Amino acid sequence: MTELASLDAYGVLTEPTTLKIQRLLPGPIERVWTYLTESDLRRQWLAAGDMEMKVGAPFELVWRNDELTDPPGKRPESFGEEHRLDSRITELDPPRKLAFTWGSTGGVTFELETIGDKVLLTVTHQRVAERSTLLAVSAGWHAHLDILVARMAGETPGPFWDTWVALRKDYEQRLGN
Repeated sequence: MTELASLDAYGVLTEPTTLKIQRLLPGPIERVWTYLTESDLRRQWLAAGDMEMKVGAPFELVWRNDELTDPPGKRPESFGEEHRLDSRITELDPPRKLAFTWGSTGGVTFELETIGDKVLLTVTHQRVAERSTLLAVSAGWHAHLDILVARMAGETPGPFWDTWVALRKDYEQRLGN
């Protein structure tokens, strides 16, 4: 069983270019799995995009972060209203593991583990070489996962962009130079 004593809202670097971040979510595991794999549910906390559940299947993630929360907060000038990313499923073990490519990085893995009536979600984003990208990705995963926790608990999440901006500053300090 996974050690929960070290569960922290902030992600940690497990190696210089790999971020690991965890959240404890209300179960059952099948419900969490649907929030990872079904476009209509995933768009409520991360990005839309239909996935064919088979290794090698291509898909596109479409972010519209202004639509995640109401109000959305103040979007940084460097971001547009929409962002798209072509991906491909690299590992699949429903409802425990989903991994896929992510742009120029080493990819993202979602792992689920049932712990009592909760589900531990571990997100690992590998080989994020550029520091600015690592900071943005760290704040992004943190903010998006906070929205997932709120949505699954039936709560209203705070403004996405305001949260992301504050978290990016936090990660800049936490992850050092």
